[in-house]
Amino acid sequence: MNNFSPIRSFFEQNDRFAAHNHINLVSVSDGRAVAEMQVQDFHRNGANVVHGGALFTLADFAFAAACNSSGQLSLAVNATIYFIRAGKDGLLTAEAVKVSENPKLGVYNVRIKDEAGEVVAEFEGMAYRKNQPLPGMQK
Repeated sequence: MNNFSPIRSFFEQNDRFAAHNHINLVSVSDGRAVAEMQVQDFHRNGANVVHGGALFTLADFAFAAACNSSGQLSLAVNATIYFIRAGKDGLLTAEAVKVSENPKLGVYNVRIKDEAGEVVAEFEGMAYRKNQPLPGMQK
């Protein structure tokens, strides 16, 4: 068990939207997180490719885990996503990485790739860092 196990457990137990969309948290470390989503039929839009909302949810979940990796409650205040190519089938992986952080704000980049390693989407998020621990955790 590492220092990030409580963070991982927090998201696995409490993020009901990610669970509903079958998104799994693979890893969390200092300012980083990786999440995966196996494309299923309900992730598809009318054009039969992965819905932009599903891609955003995958990226947002990785972003949330990364920006909360210190155990300090952080909530998104802004996010932008760029859809680079259509997600079609297989496993999609989102890796979130901290770009910068100060006592109140943190900026993170998230890259979503398909199984072939092709970039499907790029996401940038800014989080407000509250002066309190994640719910249920001691600071």
